[in-house]
Amino acid sequence: MPENGTKRHTIIAWMEDKPGVLNRVAGLFGRRNFNIESLAVGHSETPGISRMTFVARGTDRDMRQVKTQLYKLINITRIEDVTYNDPVMRELALIKVQAASEDRAEVMQLVDIFRAQIVDVTLDSLIIQIVGKENQVNSLIELLSNFGIMEMVRTGRVAMVRGSTSQTGIETDTAVPAHANGHH
Repeated sequence: MPENGTKRHTIIAWMEDKPGVLNRVAGLFGRRNFNIESLAVGHSETPGISRMTFVARGTDRDMRQVKTQLYKLINITRIEDVTYNDPVMRELALIKVQAASEDRAEVMQLVDIFRAQIVDVTLDSLIIQIVGKENQVNSLIELLSNFGIMEMVRTGRVAMVRGSTSQTGIETDTAVPAHANGHH
């Protein structure tokens, strides 16, 4: 763990699908001088509720404070810091690589080794899709950089705790101050 107890935390927040909610969440981090390392937002299994997964660096105490502040935002319905719950985590990346005909076989071999896919082919480039653990994505990117990465996009981490929520012992609304929960 880095000095002063900071580490990367993976936090999931469920929020009402309304304009401005994401902006308020990002603003809260900025005001507290926390950098969001990655952020992925999309629809959840519940209509009208979006699920946001973000990664931020801080101490356990810092993240408890962030969670308390997040709960004060009216449209947040639930928050989980899944850092210590051994979650399933994945990331998606699309990587456009220079691939002249003499390099294609080698690039295709790397794609197979990493269980990635070629999703677009042109005369001078390939677009590769990889879904995997963050370190796998990083390793493939490092190897593909030898061929020349022309463009790249990554989703950032998405996470889900194994099993049903009731079996995992996840810290949820039970740690929320009573005044913060009044908005729900």
